[in-house]
Amino acid sequence: MEEQSGLSEQYRRASPWPVFVALGLVLTEFGVFLGKYLLPVGIGGVLLLETSVVGILRESGYVDSLWPASLGMGALVSGVGVALLVFTTRLNRGIALAGAGGIAILAAIAFFCYERGYL
Repeated sequence: MEEQSGLSEQYRRASPWPVFVALGLVLTEFGVFLGKYLLPVGIGGVLLLETSVVGILRESGYVDSLWPASLGMGALVSGVGVALLVFTTRLNRGIALAGAGGIAILAAIAFFCYERGYL
């Protein structure tokens, strides 16, 4: 019998991202859908989801740098948030998505400046 059946030498550690994706979903639902007083919790949950997706892309090797993925996620999420604000009456959801997307875009700019040596 093998001592470590089912384990591959290629994968020595587990990825932490599934925990953060689940926590981000819970915080997003809790903050955005339960009221305007918990809106910062919703924004934090959306940011955690965005960060998790960027981390998964980076860890799996799909992207070499953090700023393009952060910029793409920020643009996508803020675009959905602005569309919700303009075309629907879901203000809490739109504000949370637009705010979190804007913060992700600012983070992408900071990542770009850091990688280029401007900071």
